[in-house]
Amino acid sequence: MIDILQNADASLMLWLNSFHNSFGDILMSLITNKWAWVPMYAAILYVLFVKYGFKITLLFAVSLFLVNFAFSDYTCGSIIRSFIHRPRPSNADSPICNLVHIVNNYRGGHYGFPSCHASNSFALATMVFLFFRNRKLTLFIYLWAFIHSYSRIYLGVHYPGDILVGAIIGTLGAIAIYSGFNHFFHFKTKDTFRHINAIWYVEISIFSILILIAVVQRYL
Repeated sequence: MIDILQNADASLMLWLNSFHNSFGDILMSLITNKWAWVPMYAAILYVLFVKYGFKITLLFAVSLFLVNFAFSDYTCGSIIRSFIHRPRPSNADSPICNLVHIVNNYRGGHYGFPSCHASNSFALATMVFLFFRNRKLTLFIYLWAFIHSYSRIYLGVHYPGDILVGAIIGTLGAIAIYSGFNHFFHFKTKDTFRHINAIWYVEISIFSILILIAVVQRYL
């Protein structure tokens, strides 16, 4: 049964990894870079600051997001990977390494199960959904999480199974952490947040800038 799942995961990975072109190689390399999304994280912090100011509630809210990130990243990167040593598809120990399309010789670390990128992305998306309860923002942040996660398959450093399990861990972890914090601090789920649109405006702007950079690098 395990062999069947692994073979199916490898086949799906090779199919999803096959949609390559020079423009996509540049764009996905930019999208996967965690530093490219710092302005979006800053926008979230800005919206929280506008809402709560220099009050203890701001500290609790920021702590909620930080604990959420720390849990998802540590659980996947340090706990699970230390027990399940599954090589990345791009790794020389992988049976499909010679079939994987690699971009700029980027192969990631040795082990890739589960994906920290997927876990962190979906943990943030779920926390944003639970905390802000804004339909438009939820749509955009989950779209970002899907594209950010897919970039790892495109670059050949994760199997779809790595992404799926990472996304599940990040989502469930965010739900548990939000519930725990809300039990003690009672965040108001119907609160209104001024300038909340700034988050998805910044997100769209980043996507647009990355696409423009990829176009310039590809065609100029």
